Amino acid sequence: MTSELSRQDAVREAAASGIPSALADLGALVRIPSIAFPGFDSSQVWRCAEAVAELVRGIGLFETVEVRTAAVPGTTEQGNPAVLATRAARNGRPTILLYAHHDVQPAGDEALWESAPFEPTVRGGRLYGRGAADDKAGIMAHIAALRALKDAVGEDFDLGVALFFEGEEEAGSRSFARFLSDNADALRADVIVVADSGNWDEKTPALTVSLRGNTRFTMRVKTLEHASHSGMFGGAVPDAMMATVKLLSTLWDDEGAVAVEGLTERDADTPPYSEETLRDEAGLPEGVSPIGRGSILGRIWNKPSITVTGIDAPSVVNASNTLSPEVSVVISARIAPGQTARDACAAIEAHLHAHAPFGAQLEFSDHDFGDAFLVDTSGWAIAAAREALHEGYGVESVDIGVGGSIPFIADLVREFPGAQILVTGVEDPHAKAHSPNESLHLETFRNAVVSEALLLAKLDGRTADA
Repeated sequence: MTSELSRQDAVREAAASGIPSALADLGALVRIPSIAFPGFDSSQVWRCAEAVAELVRGIGLFETVEVRTAAVPGTTEQGNPAVLATRAARNGRPTILLYAHHDVQPAGDEALWESAPFEPTVRGGRLYGRGAADDKAGIMAHIAALRALKDAVGEDFDLGVALFFEGEEEAGSRSFARFLSDNADALRADVIVVADSGNWDEKTPALTVSLRGNTRFTMRVKTLEHASHSGMFGGAVPDAMMATVKLLSTLWDDEGAVAVEGLTERDADTPPYSEETLRDEAGLPEGVSPIGRGSILGRIWNKPSITVTGIDAPSVVNASNTLSPEVSVVISARIAPGQTARDACAAIEAHLHAHAPFGAQLEFSDHDFGDAFLVDTSGWAIAAAREALHEGYGVESVDIGVGGSIPFIADLVREFPGAQILVTGVEDPHAKAHSPNESLHLETFRNAVVSEALLLAKLDGRTADA
């Protein structure tokens, strides 16, 4: 027992002492605008992948470290570069797969940033920059934890480790499933840690045990063969904007709850969460009311939501007295755990067809699907993770649901059905991932690194089939 405690103490000390260098490396990664969306400089994604690979090689633990791509199914394209590293387990120890992604969201309007999005800046105990939290901090948490384990025990451990640092998660993980199948032997593991979620708050760690699914598609609404003068024909023929506005409004009831028949809800308890907390964390101003019914977290974790995320129509600057013949919108829906994304999408499309006003013609395209996920919380790995989080943060962890989606987890479950999947993260509710002024709470990062290093040490102390 004394030996085990001293080993854990050594790991904890090594993790804490490695935080400054980990943050310096994180800052260097934030400076690389690794945006995988079409239209951005793809060489920056490659640059970031190579930089991450060098950091992994610098740990000195892995037998192989490579930058690889996989084909995008149904196309002749190769996906964006991922970093793959492997270290084989020894003496019956389990293998752990550590996942994070090195690509980031676009910066958006840089005028909304208080400091340059790709210049890491520390203020108020937080590191600001695009990707500082989502998800380059996840990569550095993995790397820093491995560094700590090696510094504490040398190479005298038997745990198998695989790393998969993806390069296109924000852009839809188009080649993810193919990458898994192409590299299944290298990535096969007993435990998978997906470091791409958040915590209850900046002091309280969390394990994500449920995730909503998602579906996204483009809808084109057509009412006229060509544009017409609004003064000559307005009031007699429906323009596409009018039809689109009326149609979209049927997706919600007067309280803002989704009003689509066929979308399901999950019946599950949620922790207390006040409207005041929602206003603070979501930026909801006084006078603007929340939407939906039931507990706030129940609305976010266990019920569907629908959002119009884009629209192609005449812009304000180009507005003219014209009846628009067609309008296109992007509809994004979050799906409650327990329903497949394809079934939910079919229900939404059926609703839209049934409610199309004035016989408006609808066309659907560009579908994307990601199924919801529920964690089996009875496994030994989640018990070890809870212990490690408690020891690393100094407070008990909580199990949370997340309203967002990580669609590729369904691919992990399909490819590795026997693996225990742990969804963790370094974000807190004020991280503003995907928004201007994204940031990482530095103390949360420190605690996350310590916790993961302790988890690695715990897993090294057990056999894979125990």
